[in-house]
Amino acid sequence: MNLKDLKHDAASEAQAVRQRIRRGEITGHTSGLAPGCVQGNVAILPQALAADFLRFCQLNPKPCPLIGMSAPGDPALPALGENIDMRTDVPRYRVFRKGELVEEPTDISHIWRDDLVTFILGCSYSFEWALLEDGLTMHHMEEGKNVPMYKTNVQTTPAGPFHGPLVVSMRSFKPAQAIRAIQITSRFPGVHGAPVHIGLPDSIGIRDITKPDWGDAIDVPADELPLFWACGVTPQAVVAEAKPDFCITHAPGSMLVTDLKNSQLSVF
Repeated sequence: MNLKDLKHDAASEAQAVRQRIRRGEITGHTSGLAPGCVQGNVAILPQALAADFLRFCQLNPKPCPLIGMSAPGDPALPALGENIDMRTDVPRYRVFRKGELVEEPTDISHIWRDDLVTFILGCSYSFEWALLEDGLTMHHMEEGKNVPMYKTNVQTTPAGPFHGPLVVSMRSFKPAQAIRAIQITSRFPGVHGAPVHIGLPDSIGIRDITKPDWGDAIDVPADELPLFWACGVTPQAVVAEAKPDFCITHAPGSMLVTDLKNSQLSVF
């Protein structure tokens, strides 16, 4: 099988996953689906707020690495995948009005507007693929859980109305494996890159590591170090602070599966 066939197979698998999501067969987290394909965090905002949010992403590239952006009112993202429809192709959405979560639908066709702009941000599921390729296992994947995510006391750089705390995801490793995990993820700045914090969760405002704000609780063995990566759920925490009149995001763990290969996001 040549390289062209491999790319085609990966894209075909991603498209098949999106079709299953569109039919309502997948409504939970997307970890492990379409292995090798880039998955993206989602933020959908009115055009009036799009320039400020774009600036927010530029100022905060670790939690908000931008990999795709739509034209106003267009649900398609042809640069990220064939026949993507942002109204139907995320397993579960979150709808916010004035910063309050009001709905978690699996389809947003009924509230789609001609002024909505979609932003797709890189997701840690891509660097998880690279960790697995190197033989590093992760507890949440072994246990069939969603990665734990925490709101921190670290503030993002504001832009317009957008401001708020950094959100991180956590994976733990033995010390030698932790060093390797840092090396590997450093190659992927488009999907959060290297960890932003190592150990000592209390120093970034995480008082109880067994009680994540999003995702599932994972035990950290005594001989392992918790590593914390900037997380694409950060925009949801920012929305809660900024309280825009209207905003749509993905539900934590329920990503857009794209046709891009994870290897395309590696810088070396």
